[in-house]
This record gives sequence, C-alpha cells and structure tokens, in this order.
Amino acid sequence: MLTLKFCGGAKTVTGSCFLLQTESIKILVDCGMFQGGRELRERNYGDFPFDPAEISALFLTHAHIDHSGLIPKLVKNGFRGNIYATCATADLCRIMLPDSGHIQEMEAEWQNRKARRAGRPETEPLYTVQEAVDALEYFVEVDYDRIMVLDFGLSFRLRNSGHILGSAIIELWVTDEGDRKKLVFTGDLGRKNQSIICDPDIIEEADYLLLEGTYGQRFHEGEEEKTDLLREIINSTLERDGNIVVPSFAVGRTQELLYILNKLIERGEIPPLPIYIDSPMAIRTTDVFIEHAECFDLEMRACMARGESPLHFPEAFFTPKVEQSRKINEIEGGALIISASGMCDAGRIKHHLKHNLWRPGSTVLFVGYQAQGSMGRYLLDGADRVTLFGEEIKVRARIASIGGFSAHADQNEILEWVGKIRDFPSQIILIHGEDEPLQHLAALLEEKYGAEVYIPSYLEEISLFPLGIPGMGIKEEISARIKSREIRDLWKENSRFFANRLSDYLEKEWDIGRLEALEERLGFLLRQMENESNYMKSSPLIFAPPQVEVLGDKLQDGDAHEDKGA
Repeated sequence: MLTLKFCGGAKTVTGSCFLLQTESIKILVDCGMFQGGRELRERNYGDFPFDPAEISALFLTHAHIDHSGLIPKLVKNGFRGNIYATCATADLCRIMLPDSGHIQEMEAEWQNRKARRAGRPETEPLYTVQEAVDALEYFVEVDYDRIMVLDFGLSFRLRNSGHILGSAIIELWVTDEGDRKKLVFTGDLGRKNQSIICDPDIIEEADYLLLEGTYGQRFHEGEEEKTDLLREIINSTLERDGNIVVPSFAVGRTQELLYILNKLIERGEIPPLPIYIDSPMAIRTTDVFIEHAECFDLEMRACMARGESPLHFPEAFFTPKVEQSRKINEIEGGALIISASGMCDAGRIKHHLKHNLWRPGSTVLFVGYQAQGSMGRYLLDGADRVTLFGEEIKVRARIASIGGFSAHADQNEILEWVGKIRDFPSQIILIHGEDEPLQHLAALLEEKYGAEVYIPSYLEEISLFPLGIPGMGIKEEISARIKSREIRDLWKENSRFFANRLSDYLEKEWDIGRLEALEERLGFLLRQMENESNYMKSSPLIFAPPQVEVLGDKLQDGDAHEDKGA
C-alpha cells in the first residue's frame, strides 16, 4: 500500500519533509529544518520519525534551509541514497549547508559555555561543517524537464517552480501493487513576473497534488506597486536622515532587490545611495546566480547578452569581512543595508537591528515571510521592545513590509496556477502553511474547482489507495470505510468471544435454543461485514487514514473466512 507521512511542513511553513512508502521502497521529498519559535526549533534535535538508513532516495525541491537544512543530519544518521536536485540547487547547497553547519557549531559552543558554567553536560552540534560537506557527496544533479527512471519502480521529473534559482516542482510516478500513480509536490510555488527567474511551469495532470499554501489568505502587491512602495520607503527614510535596513534571505530576495534597486537608480527615481550587501552567503550565492543562465527569464538573459550585470553596479558594496560589517554600524543615515538572516534570528542582521531599531529616522523593511516565533514576526506584529545580545532595545524605527517581494505565490496566484492543470487532480493536500491560511485556501479550492482538499497534521500518515464508489462523494466514502472498519473490528472481537463461548457450550451446554441464538448472532455479524466489504470494492483514487483498509477479496476470502471458521 502507498502511504505518505508528513514529517514536516504540515500546518507549519518550515521543516519540509515527506516520507513516501510502498511495499518495496521508502523515499523522502525534502529534509528541511524547522524555523520559528522554540517549540518548532526543538523538533530539529529529536530523532527522525523514520530510519534514515532505510531511505532509498531523497528528492529536493530547492536549497532554502527549511527544505534542505537537515540533510547533513540525515546522512550523519545513516542515509546512503542519492539526493536528486537541479544543478543550481546543488550549487547553492554547496554554500548553504556548510554555512548552516558553521551556525550549528557556533550555537553548540555558546550553549556549552553556559553548560560548563552551570555544571551541566555539554551537547554536540546538530551537525558540523565537515558533516555538511560529507553530505554533499550524495547529490545527483538533474536537468529540468528530463524524466528519470529509477530501479525501484519510480520515475520523476523536475519542473521549474519559479520560487528561487533552481527551485523545482517534483513530479513522481510511483507503481505500487501494479497500480501507477502520479504525485506532484509543488515545493514552494513562486510568482509570475518575478525578476531574474522564469515563471512557474504548469503541470498537465496529477492524481495527488501536494500544494503549498503559505499565503493562502494573503494578496501581494503587483510588480509596479511593490516598486512604487520601495521607492517611497527609501526616499521618505532618506528625508528623515535614516538608514533602510532590509532583513533578506540570502538566496532570491537579495538578488531581486539588487536588480530592482539598480533600475530605480538608473531611472533617477531614488538617489545613488550606498547599498551594502552584508551577508557572506548572499555574496557567494549572487555569484552562483550568474552561473545559471538556464534559470533566467528573457529579460535577464537579454541583459546578460548585452554584457550588463544588473546584480553588480557602482552603488552596490559587498562586505564579506567582519571588519567591513562593523564599519557599516557607524553609519547613522543615508544607507541601505541588506543582511541575513531573513527572519532576524541569526547572522549580521541582528547587529544592524541593534544599531538602527532605536533610531526614529530609520526603517526596517521586511520583504519575505516571517515565521511565528521569529524576531521578524515580533517586529511585524508591533513589538515595542526587543532583546538583542542581552540588551533591551526600544523600537522607534518605522517597521514596513512589502509582500510583493515574497517568492511565494499569493492566494490568487495559487488558485490561478491550480486552475491551469489540464487533468485536474483527484486530491489536493495542502502543506507549507499555518492552519488558518490553509483552511481558507481549502474552502476556496473546494468552492472554485469542486476540489477534494485535505489538510494533514504533523507526523500524520495517510494511505493513498483505491476509492471511487459511483454516486458517492469521497468524504462520504471515507466515512463509510471507517464504519466498515468498525464493523470488521467488532466482528473480529466478537467472533473470538463467541468462538470461546461456543466451545464451552458444546462441551457443557445442551440447550439447543441457546446454541441457535448464538449461531444466529454470529451469522448476523458475518453478513454485516460481508455486505460492507462488498460495498467497499472500488476503483482508483485518493487518501484515507492508514487504519482504514480496503475490504476487498483478500479480506473476504481470508480474514473473514477464517473468523467464520472459528
């Protein structure tokens, strides 16, 4: 039986990890790190809800740490299969995973200093830089749009998801017990008309669509509107003699910002202010961008063909060294500072916040998603004070956000993308989102397309198995299956009891009336189960809780017959 377990990315945006299992194989889609509040982050340190050594392969949608960040831990714990990803994703992971390993080492050292002072035992890092480097050996680079056939009855293809450089929608064709099904994992679905990279590909068909819903309840500004907002925020901040501090993800948002800022300066819509890219990872990933023209849209390709480099221009200063970063903190106004991490939980951005949050003239501008429990989310939600490096900081700066810079599709873009699927999926499973946006999106998908939508929970496991009773809706059918299972369990429980009682009666009881009543009760239960199991014979579709089994021929002729014989 084909089953799917949600080991992350279920009713939360981060920690993407999905375990797909047949009778013969176990594979993963993504192996990401949980980000946000402490409760979420603690999941990173527990055991995997599967044995890594039993996983045959991993399919990676893209390089963001919430999708890739636990790969070194997976390898450390015994995984030895291939990791399939696009060429650009593999190149980005060669930068991002060792960098993450460095962060794990630094966090462990900080915690261990405290532990030593308190006399507590020390802990190991989640993984080290070397363990991250070791994990890179398992990457297998795959071109977009190429169907790959693997040995264990599985084929796949990577399609462009339009989220970041190298991001992919994963199409999986799985054969289980002679039945071939197609599952599509969107990963993070991107937006139309983003700068630099291509729009998301349209998928022609799917049996099961695992669809992201990060912004299932939100609408982003359009391209023109977001550029207007950016211009207004920059100019108004400069008028107040402040700095513009932009917490930005090193991959994707930083490069798009540079692209648009260059245009604004060229058109004279903002002054040629100094723009500091103060993130070593952002600097290195910007170089990777230039190497992957296969991901560029037509406008970016035309720029490159003319010999232009829209990510490198005179006003952009890249500051890889710590000394250069510290110098930026001496600037009291008139600069734009782009730094990581995008959610303000780590990295150099925390230093820039410390030096600018208390300044009334400055602006902190968010251009990406802020998970619950993150420093960025606290600021967006109106925090009056925050603590940075043990110091309480009063928030006097303007806190602004431009949703149009998000790399995630908004509600309308998700609905539009789904509506273009030619052969509509039998089942849509919503992932990568908090509960409220997912519920909202599910209602819209059901209303607009008549879609059957399911929202799984963390660590829930569902079975992908045949359904499809004529004239019965899927939800009603699943309810009927659950009822059938209850009758089956009742039958098995009572058959054992009655079998024991029958033996006692045969040995001790000679009351024919009692024996006939017992036999009639057994027969009634058997007929109930046989009717239900006949009713449940059906053809292909969807999901159901794993405890709901198909009551087909095997059960009728096997379990039921055996119980009857008892």
